[in-house]
Amino acid sequence: MHDHPELDTEDIPTNTSDNEHFQQVVERSVSRRRFLKSGIGLSAAMFLANPLGTRSATAAATGNTAASLLGFKAIPISTDDAIKIAPGYTATVFAPWGTPLFAGDPSWKADASDDAAAQARQVGDNHDGIHFFPIDGSSSEGLLVMNHEYTTVDKNRYVWLFGAADGEALTADKAAKAMNAHGVSVMHIARNATGKWEIKLDSRYNRRITAQSPMALTGPAAGHDLLKTHDDPTGTKVLGTFNNCGNGWTPWNTYLTCEENFNNYFGTASGTDSRDAAQKRYGLSAGRSEYGWEQFVDRFDYAKIPNESNRHGWIVEIDPFDPDSVPRKRTALGRIKHENAAYTLTADKRIVVYMGDDQRDDYVYKFVSDGAYQENGDNSRLLDAGKLFVAKFNDGATSGDFMGDGEWILLDKAANATLAADPRFASQAEVLIHTRLAADAVGATKMDRPEWVSVHPGSGEVYVTLTNNDKRIGTDDANPREKNIYGQILRWRESGADAAATRFEWDVFVLAGNPVKYTDRKNLKSGSSNITVDNTFNSPDGLAFDRDGRLWIQTDGKYSNSGDYEGQGNNQMLCADPVSKEIRRFLVGPKECEVTGIAFTPDSKTLFINVQHPGEAGNSHWPDGGSSIPRSATLIITKDDGGVIGT
Repeated sequence: MHDHPELDTEDIPTNTSDNEHFQQVVERSVSRRRFLKSGIGLSAAMFLANPLGTRSATAAATGNTAASLLGFKAIPISTDDAIKIAPGYTATVFAPWGTPLFAGDPSWKADASDDAAAQARQVGDNHDGIHFFPIDGSSSEGLLVMNHEYTTVDKNRYVWLFGAADGEALTADKAAKAMNAHGVSVMHIARNATGKWEIKLDSRYNRRITAQSPMALTGPAAGHDLLKTHDDPTGTKVLGTFNNCGNGWTPWNTYLTCEENFNNYFGTASGTDSRDAAQKRYGLSAGRSEYGWEQFVDRFDYAKIPNESNRHGWIVEIDPFDPDSVPRKRTALGRIKHENAAYTLTADKRIVVYMGDDQRDDYVYKFVSDGAYQENGDNSRLLDAGKLFVAKFNDGATSGDFMGDGEWILLDKAANATLAADPRFASQAEVLIHTRLAADAVGATKMDRPEWVSVHPGSGEVYVTLTNNDKRIGTDDANPREKNIYGQILRWRESGADAAATRFEWDVFVLAGNPVKYTDRKNLKSGSSNITVDNTFNSPDGLAFDRDGRLWIQTDGKYSNSGDYEGQGNNQMLCADPVSKEIRRFLVGPKECEVTGIAFTPDSKTLFINVQHPGEAGNSHWPDGGSSIPRSATLIITKDDGGVIGT
């Protein structure tokens, strides 16, 4: 998800298949002139018809008509080392990296000299996906659960974790601290008598889940030989979760944390590249890993424990209301570089989870459970059995009409003839463990780094951010853009408005671009017509609908504010109206950060987002100012008049 200043493994494709790239589909189906003129991909008749063309029942009840869906005043770009937010709103810093979670623990040390044991009881580093679980429906008390994706590194050097002046070699103790800075935090939070949010330090719910926490592998792949190791001959018990990027949640109040760039933690000190085809396809390093853990812990050395990496890259389900519960890696959802997980229900109440694989030239997936969701029933095994699909995007019956269609290809060893005949997959378990290879085999469409997915609360349309692809070449007159440095947001509608469908129709909701730099609107680098000099942005990443159908967009891109990125400033958060397609800038983050994670209280009057890796290249002191070490932190956003966010 993150864009390192020097290294971004998501930008290095490992997909060597001959599968068609999504851009080739767009080239055939979109006319350059008409795309720019209208600013939309699909015809209005498809995507602006009911129910998306009307507001959700909730929006209607709150009086948010088409003219007022975006009720805030847009703000300009910023390059300051500070939070900028729309007038009438306040953003309060909360729970930065190192904040104690338990009563009696000392405060975080300003020189970052806390040891591994302390870090295991503190809020982790580089906050990402986040969700608020209300207690008894309250908007003033609940469990705030968030991911800690990684620790900032540059050329194998930890930038901030051990202090600004640290220049010593990595040690076993330092590696242990790094492991404890990863994972998930569960925080019991509540408003105090003055209305300020606080962590309840004496709560039994407070919990840290790290790269060393015991977990269970469940579902069809659990117990397979490819998941067995010397320490776990059953193939069902694994230590840790790490590189937890975006997130999801379920209607039965569990948290889904998504393991993304797990490959960065596996390397070898053997001096020999012994990676097999699957390890290369998942991007394991030929030599030393980015984080260096394999120097001290054998399971991260793929030459010593070759199956360990197969035990990561899953979606992990966590019950935040049971602090004694063991997190479960749900293998039925496939093993990829999971960005986030967006759920919806089919017409017959089965659970659907949409997922993106965040690497250039990888795919979009969905899982459909076999069993139906039971309100107030036992749904604890619902994610252990179902069908996994991968998307193929087609240009449809007519070219040049902004319209495409697509199909969901079933990744099933028995039911898919291609996989049934492929000797690389002896069982469905191997299809799930090597999901990328299976998707290659069935001809899925290569995408430009699929990131967050979100489902419209009224219409059921599905939106996905494709953050960028600056390596793509080869266009013709109908191609929207060569060397896609700005990214886009794609959306689709399932056939029959049922998430269980195996066919869909798609369009491009917005083509990000820079009309400040490229003033000729016939140049596709200027973006689609709903991109203006006032809302220009690059690399859409975080994505979520609120209850009224506003689409919140967060960016994780280039913040140089120069060259191709002139006039785009620091990374930001914007809001879009899915009907009018208007986009306004709502918030801008501090220097060198990513804006990520979106969660609301039930009354939609409090918004939680995260500021990740401020000062990743050494040029920030946010949020504490002065000469302090920068720290990732949560922002609690409220409207000054106490109203609903976005109005």
